[in-house]
Amino acid sequence: MTYASLFPFADYWWFYLAFSALVAILLALDLAAHRKPHAIAPREAALWTAGWVALALAFGAALYLFAAARVGAAPARQLSLEYVAGYLTEESLSIDNMFVFALVFRYFAIPSEYQHRVLFYGVVGAMIFRGIFIAAGAALIQFHWVVVAFGVFLIFTGIRIAMQREKQINPGANPVVRLARRLLPVTGELEGQRLVVRKQGLIHLTPLMIVLLVLETTDVLFAIDSVPAVFGVTKEPLVVYTSNVFAILGLRSLYFLLSGAMDRFHALKYGLAFVLVFIGLKMVWLDDLAGGRFPIGLSLAIIAAAIGISILVSYARPAAPSHPLH
Repeated sequence: MTYASLFPFADYWWFYLAFSALVAILLALDLAAHRKPHAIAPREAALWTAGWVALALAFGAALYLFAAARVGAAPARQLSLEYVAGYLTEESLSIDNMFVFALVFRYFAIPSEYQHRVLFYGVVGAMIFRGIFIAAGAALIQFHWVVVAFGVFLIFTGIRIAMQREKQINPGANPVVRLARRLLPVTGELEGQRLVVRKQGLIHLTPLMIVLLVLETTDVLFAIDSVPAVFGVTKEPLVVYTSNVFAILGLRSLYFLLSGAMDRFHALKYGLAFVLVFIGLKMVWLDDLAGGRFPIGLSLAIIAAAIGISILVSYARPAAPSHPLH
């Protein structure tokens, strides 16, 4: 069994190029707006988060119009719903991963005013790695046994997330960080927003670069879960890539918006676990049961309900804070 893409890269490379140019412009505007280091206040974070979400939804509407003109209204509606489901899945998984970001910043004692710059470069790296993962996934997803293998992996991942205790990390033991420290000296103090500095003729890494390396390698591990999850929602690489990118673009502002309240989302992991198990079952069984494709509208409703209920439960039954982030 093979999947015929509605928008194969060979024919629509120009769309990917135009989309990448749009993303580059958005990143440049974001960098210009935050060129001076400062702590991101909740109000500023809320405005940026609302802006990124609005852009993501606007792109979804534009994608529908584009697809309707190319392949017809019915396939366009399917693609647009898949885009929203992929975006919601990726953004929801990102909320859980933000807790790890907060732990890393606290471990290395990175001041709030420098965190945005680290996350900015982290986002750029994440998009590059996600592009590689998605390209590989698009090639592999052509084989039905790979779809089943992804599904089984997501089911076990969901069960593991539901059963695991609080995240325990040791950034200092990260193999990439240890290798970097062997190759180049690291400054004992921050050098503003700089990632590398030259001292006495030698290039030194700064603590911000070490944190960036930790975040990048951590995101690669996150992608192992999230990319197959989005492929479980849609097999269209263009939808997987664009939904992933827009979710990642809004990650920084969402982090600053929620960083002071992450302990309140203690039940979110159960909602995420349910979503991963559901998508895994969809890939392994439900799609075939539904004649090849489980209804995307129902999938979107199930994903949104699982995330929404877990957030409501978190607020209705708050847990005692155990990891203050500030």
